[in-house]
Amino acid sequence: MAKSLEKNTKPKSGWKQDPERVKRDIIEAAMAEFAQNGLSGAKIDDISARTSTSKRMIYYYFEDKETLYMRALEAAYSKVRQGEEKLDLDVLPPVEALERLVSFTFDHHRKNTDFIRMVMIENVHHADYLNASTVIRGLNKKAIARLETLIARGEASGDFREGLDATELHWQISALSVFNVSNKPTFSSLFGKSLYTREGQDRLRERAVSMVLGDVLKR
Repeated sequence: MAKSLEKNTKPKSGWKQDPERVKRDIIEAAMAEFAQNGLSGAKIDDISARTSTSKRMIYYYFEDKETLYMRALEAAYSKVRQGEEKLDLDVLPPVEALERLVSFTFDHHRKNTDFIRMVMIENVHHADYLNASTVIRGLNKKAIARLETLIARGEASGDFREGLDATELHWQISALSVFNVSNKPTFSSLFGKSLYTREGQDRLRERAVSMVLGDVLKR
């Protein structure tokens, strides 16, 4: 009897002990669900099924599906921006720093397909949720500021041509990296899967770096 009582009164692991971990798990599951089914098609029941968290607890933390979608979108953008910060671009020579940034972006997007799908979904919604998020706007301002610093260093060293615009450079890097993921199903269906082997992806990453540097470097 004593053993039974001791077992029943033992603290349970889970949300009461680590609510932040539970929220992270919910957001991760939500990201996968939204990426697969979109905002309108995703269901809280299915998100709950992907975790050990009840539907009631999801609503406790996130109020409604739209709030959860917003938090998942913010988490997705936070991950890529945190990855950029860890590159320590400021301690590298400008050319090497840009090479590292392009390579990182290409690989990040290739490995995080849910992020790209959520970006595509947000485009369908005309960026309504993105525009409403002060978190994402702040993150992206830092990304542009990071590029502005890199451009200024490259121009000062004589490596970069003058007149570069940070937003245009960010667009170029994103375009090369996003298309590789967003159009994979249609492109590989039409033209084969050779570019989506390990060797093919390595070549495309090198090509992306070469194209960006070709536009940026001073001739």
